[in-house]
Amino acid sequence: MTTPDATPDATNSASDAPAKEVPAKKAPAKDPWDLPDVSGLTVGVLGGTGDQGRGLAYRLARAGQKVIIGSRAAERAQTAARELGGAELGIEGADNAECSRRSDIVIVAVPWDGHAKTLEGLREELGGKLVIDCVNPLGFDKKGAYALRPEEGSAAEQAAALLPDSRVTAAFHHLSAVLLQDPGVEQIDTDVMVLGESRADTDVVQALAARIPGMRGVFAGRLRNAHQVESLVANLISVNRRYKAHAGLRVTDV
Repeated sequence: MTTPDATPDATNSASDAPAKEVPAKKAPAKDPWDLPDVSGLTVGVLGGTGDQGRGLAYRLARAGQKVIIGSRAAERAQTAARELGGAELGIEGADNAECSRRSDIVIVAVPWDGHAKTLEGLREELGGKLVIDCVNPLGFDKKGAYALRPEEGSAAEQAAALLPDSRVTAAFHHLSAVLLQDPGVEQIDTDVMVLGESRADTDVVQALAARIPGMRGVFAGRLRNAHQVESLVANLISVNRRYKAHAGLRVTDV
C-alpha cells in the first residue's frame, strides 16, 4: 500500500532542479595583425645623434611620425635634426630630459656603456611612458663582436629595473644603420622582433615598426627572452662582414 509520503510530489519536479548553466561563448581570438593607429604619437629617440638613433628618427619621420631627437646636449640634437630634414620632415632636437617629457613613446638607442647612467638620470621624465629599448650589449676583440650578459639578463631588463614607473619593451635591434640613413632606400624589408610584458604595449610597438615601409613588427615574447634577441646582433655583424651585406631578419609562416 502506497502511503502519501511515498507519492511523488509534483512540486518537487524537474522544474525545481537547478538550471544547467549555459557555457558562455568564448570571445573570438584577437587578430594579431589588428594593430592600433599610432600615427598621432610623438616619438623621442634618446641617443638620436648616433648612427642607429639617427636612422630610426629619419625613417619614422619620413613615414609621417612626429620625432624628437634627444641628446645630452640640446645643440647636438638640434644640429642632427636639421641635418635629417628638420621641421620640413617633422624632426626637432632637444636635450634628453625635454625629449623624454614631450614624447609619447621613447626609443633608447644610446651606447651600451652609457645605458644605465642615461636611464637612471631620466627616471622621473620617463615615468608612465612607453619605452622601447633597442640597445645591444656587445663586446669586440680581434675575433669580432660577441654578446655580453648584463647582470639583469639583458639591456631591456636592465631598463625595466631602472625605470619601475615606465612600460619597457624591446625592439629594433637588428636594423642596419646604413640602410636606415640612406635616403635612396625606399623600403627596408625586414622583421622587427618585439618583446614586452603587456600585449597592448607590444601592439603599439609593432604598429610603429609597420609605419616604416617594408618593416613588420612580430611579437617575440616577454622581456626575459630579450637577451638572445640582443645577442643575435653579434651574429649579424659576422654575416655582414663575411658577405659585405646589411643583413636583417625575416620570420616565416606568420
